[in-house]
Amino acid sequence: MNKNLYIVLMAGGVGVRFWPYSRNSKPKQFLDVLGTGRTLLQSTLDRFLPLCPVENIYVVTHEEHAELVKQQLPQLHADQILAEPMRKNTAACIAYASYKIAAKNKDAIIVVTPSDHLIMKEDEFQDIIRKAADQAKKSR
Repeated sequence: MNKNLYIVLMAGGVGVRFWPYSRNSKPKQFLDVLGTGRTLLQSTLDRFLPLCPVENIYVVTHEEHAELVKQQLPQLHADQILAEPMRKNTAACIAYASYKIAAKNKDAIIVVTPSDHLIMKEDEFQDIIRKAADQAKKSR
């Protein structure tokens, strides 16, 4: 487990891609679209738990969805949920999370990922993330 590895889960979105199943009040990342008993957001968190401490995982979302994140990911502390007051897309999300993480750990290696992707071969995915983190550490 890499204590310098930080994960940023991007959980923005306005719920238009799976309309009418998803809505602005509950976009697809907060839904169990695969019928597994876990939402896409929960599955994404689960995928990264073997790689770093849970306290190194952050979720960036719009402030109207912060409560949904708290409900679905109760293992996260309130300061790990970065609620944006305005939707400014990916670059602002990454900058916001990077600023927060850099203030905590100057040696942080950050992986930014969507919270609504399906990854079938999770072991292979995790191996690739480990290798990328190792390479990032070496190239400093």
